[in-house]
Amino acid sequence: MRGDILNTKFSRLSDPLQQFSPELQRFLFGRMLLLNEIPFSKEEINVHIKNGYIEEVPGLRLSNTGWLCHRCDNRVGRLFSKFPCASCGKDCVYCRKCLMMGRVSQCTDFYRWTSPPLKWDSGSHLQWDGQLSKGQEAASEAVVAAVRNKDEFLVWAVCGAGKTEVLFSGINEALKLGHRICIATPRTDVVLELAPRIQKVFPSAEVSALYGGSEDRHRFSPITISTTHQLLRFHHAFDTMIVDEVDAFPYTFDASLQWAVKKSAKPEAARIYLTATPSRKWQDECRFGKRKFIKIPARFHRRPLPLPRFAWCGNWQKRLEKSRLPYNVMEWTENRLKLGKQALIFLPHIELMKKSLSIFQKLHPAIESVHAEDPLRKEKVKRMRAGETPILLTTTILERGVTFPNIDVAVLGAEDDIFTEAALVQIAGRVGRSSEYPSGDITFFHYGRTKAMIRALLHIDHMNKEAQKAGLLDE
Repeated sequence: MRGDILNTKFSRLSDPLQQFSPELQRFLFGRMLLLNEIPFSKEEINVHIKNGYIEEVPGLRLSNTGWLCHRCDNRVGRLFSKFPCASCGKDCVYCRKCLMMGRVSQCTDFYRWTSPPLKWDSGSHLQWDGQLSKGQEAASEAVVAAVRNKDEFLVWAVCGAGKTEVLFSGINEALKLGHRICIATPRTDVVLELAPRIQKVFPSAEVSALYGGSEDRHRFSPITISTTHQLLRFHHAFDTMIVDEVDAFPYTFDASLQWAVKKSAKPEAARIYLTATPSRKWQDECRFGKRKFIKIPARFHRRPLPLPRFAWCGNWQKRLEKSRLPYNVMEWTENRLKLGKQALIFLPHIELMKKSLSIFQKLHPAIESVHAEDPLRKEKVKRMRAGETPILLTTTILERGVTFPNIDVAVLGAEDDIFTEAALVQIAGRVGRSSEYPSGDITFFHYGRTKAMIRALLHIDHMNKEAQKAGLLDE
């Protein structure tokens, strides 16, 4: 698409027939971009501005309370700075908050398409012959209703409940209504997993996957699957906004990402949120009728969630300093290797994981580790999926949104503050997701039990009891 755009020639802009570019419309529709992000000439953009198709928006605005960034909504004074600007020849103020996406300064403008609206083929595109469980069916109907009524709605579903399948009918309904749909998630790994699944069941609809370095960033698509970071480049683009793993880091801790989701959706858009672990605030809102929601307390295969087992492992970090790990951790790992069963081992910090890797590799040289900044991150996850990696050490980047059909899971250092109740519930949810392998072992190795560990265990146990009471589990 990018090559097609860049190779398009518009040499006769004086001709009235050449003063409107469908290619530029498709590229810029719903986006708000800097000039250097737009692969069209400034001359052509100016013609479209003159004709009222494109609007210029200042990059920064000075208010009574200070500077405001129109991309990330940054208003914090210390996150603005000055630089000698070659464009305006002055010391120019710029936003440091979103600098990694390109510099926004007081002398730069954003460009966004204003009219006419872009039209695309509507209609039914869903091709899926799977069967929904009773809980999934109820949630699917609720999502369809939320799309039609443009409601805000929460799907509170346990890990492995089949949240993606619950979305299929709602996405199809949105396509039939001529809506543009976004599925947003905080994690790149989730985008990479969701995109092929959505494209498979909507083969005649164009699907774009947006994340840092994505090749789809110049495409227009009726269905967009994006990290929340990439939504900073959109403005009132989507009629249906679906936010998966709404409680995940960094979304819950970064106001600019929440702003990005709000800004990228149309004001009247349907807003659907999905998570297995809503915040305490949202749980209370659900409990007291202040938030529309539906709960799925059981997995689609009607088997209970595996309960975590607590195993004391002593001062494991002190042992690690001597290039050793606790005996029960090594025994657990050896057992997985003997059984030929893949496993994930979660550690609280990258440095601890790196120190541990060489010790684990003495048991098997193919054991690998992965973290957020790993340049081979995608390749390592692919090898794990292909069964080439017996055990993968990981930080919390794989706590959610990824599925391996038959694995056991361990957490080394479960007492660390990074392992919140939500994180531990999500980590435990990696086990037993497949109908062919509905059970497995989840062990929290710890140097002292924490409230988060206990709450995670109670959370999972409560969901199992609720599912049992509702008749959603097989005896």
